[in-house]
Amino acid sequence: MRLIPSRLKPAIGFSHFVHIALTALLPAAIFILARIQFYQLALALILVSKWRIFSVRPRYWPANIRANAVDIMVGISAIVFMSYSGTASWQLVWAIAYGCWLIFLKPNNSILGVSLQSIVGQTAALMALFLGWGSMSLLIIVLSSWIICYFASRHFFTSFDESYSSLYALTWSYFAAAVTWVLGHWLLFYSVIAQPTLLLTIIGFGLASLYYLEQTDRLSLLLRRQIVIMMIAIVVIVLVFSDWTSKII
Repeated sequence: MRLIPSRLKPAIGFSHFVHIALTALLPAAIFILARIQFYQLALALILVSKWRIFSVRPRYWPANIRANAVDIMVGISAIVFMSYSGTASWQLVWAIAYGCWLIFLKPNNSILGVSLQSIVGQTAALMALFLGWGSMSLLIIVLSSWIICYFASRHFFTSFDESYSSLYALTWSYFAAAVTWVLGHWLLFYSVIAQPTLLLTIIGFGLASLYYLEQTDRLSLLLRRQIVIMMIAIVVIVLVFSDWTSKII
């Protein structure tokens, strides 16, 4: 669902330059707030920037929230990454990455673009969840994983004429919550990436690739087997070679 009319997003000319400049102000402001450690204010700025969600009648609010959930997740993730960055250089890197999201990836309404948005949004949000709140109650982490994966998968299906999108999204989010519940008892980290994030990213990317190729009539039997075998092999390697005797790798 497009909340901002296309006439407010000029595609060419000086107006397009002004639109990009205004869009770039948000990550720049977040970077400045992160430098002075006003992370709560940066979070409030992200939420205020989505005021259009509630500028319509209340019956449209749930649809608007679903349409903007991935963008909100990426924005919050950027703040979390900045808060855990030890230097200004890394904070600047995350600000630039968030700016690239807003300027290049977020406006892309193609099937591939929306698919990439879903993958990036889910991965970033899960990384931020375990990085920032990994020590919280397992129940809260499981519920948060469910919400993240549900909104990411619903966003993924927006470009496809899929009548079972809600069912598929609920199935994927339930699977993600189950994986988080099991692995949360032995929460392992590979540098800053938690094991549930890594596994859900691998499996989610594999399943999304299969679905995308099938819908675009580019999925052959050989390609399907290759993707499935690679996905299973990577998951097995991660599980077998993990140090289950410790909490952190």
